[in-house]
This record gives sequence, C-alpha cells and structure tokens, in this order.
Amino acid sequence: MQTRHEIQDTRYECICKFVGQKPIQSRLRNFKELSAKTEKSDIINKDLKERGFNFVGSTIMYAFMQVVGMVNDHTTDCFRHALAQRSSKRR
Repeated sequence: MQTRHEIQDTRYECICKFVGQKPIQSRLRNFKELSAKTEKSDIINKDLKERGFNFVGSTIMYAFMQVVGMVNDHTTDCFRHALAQRSSKRR
C-alpha cells in the first residue's frame, strides 16, 4: 500500500513530466500576451481526462501550472519574473 506522500509524489511527477521537470519561462512583455490556456495545458488536460478526471479543463490546468510554479508568467519588467527565473534554476 502506498502512503499519501508517495501518491502525492507520483501525481506531481505525472504532471511535471509535461514540462521536462523544469518550469516554463515565459518572455511576456505585457498582459495582452498572456493566455488563459496553452498547448501544454491542453495536453495535460487531455491526459487527465483519459485518467478519469472529469472536473478539469485547459484553463483550470493552466491556472494550476501557474500556482505551483510550472510556468513563470510574470512580465519581463516585473520584479517577480527574475526571482521566479532564478528559483527555477535551483530545482
């Protein structure tokens, strides 16, 4: 039997494989370039639906990717962009 921690690790690895275990570094100049979903979030969404996850969509998946740090969507002039970029190199 797997522990809760082992199951969570497996889920995390399952999702992170889609970004090559490294956060995607966006080079957005302004908010007009920001999208509610991406090709990657579409792919992850499709995979999760095939695994039986029903209440998920590409926009929800992209929001999840932003929250957990799988993608750095700060505009390049935002002070957080550089911080997020540096922290992703430490992983």
